[in-house]
Amino acid sequence: MAVKPIPDGYGSITPYLIVGDGAAALDFYKRAFGAVERMRIDWPGGAIGHAEIVFGDSVVMLASEFPEMDAVSPKTVGGTPVSLLLYTEDVDAMFARAVEAGAREIRAVKNQFYGDRTGTLEDPFGHRWTIATHVEDVSAEELAKRSEAMFSGA
Repeated sequence: MAVKPIPDGYGSITPYLIVGDGAAALDFYKRAFGAVERMRIDWPGGAIGHAEIVFGDSVVMLASEFPEMDAVSPKTVGGTPVSLLLYTEDVDAMFARAVEAGAREIRAVKNQFYGDRTGTLEDPFGHRWTIATHVEDVSAEELAKRSEAMFSGA
């Protein structure tokens, strides 16, 4: 039997997060976002060598920092230019749960011109998350009008 080039249960692209404290991050993502841990490789000294968590139908991989391997967290490098978007059925509830679990609000939850209700936060490990619920289907024509109005200050 041939080995599949993309294993079952994985998409074509999978985010891989590096965090200062892998065990604490796994606990946070479970409490804040309802992630399900599907595997973990513990490393000597309490680090996480590799872990996989599932958010809905999406896998995210995670490991503790290993600076000697150039695997460093956003906290070590002073921030991140990358943001993850997480769709959920109830953005308000998930956002509140994440803040209660230790995330820092960056942008409050509100309806956006493009049809999503979103809020952005930073988790305790320096990763940025936009939590979203799709609330309105917006046609390309309407999106163009709303975008133009927003950028023109109308």
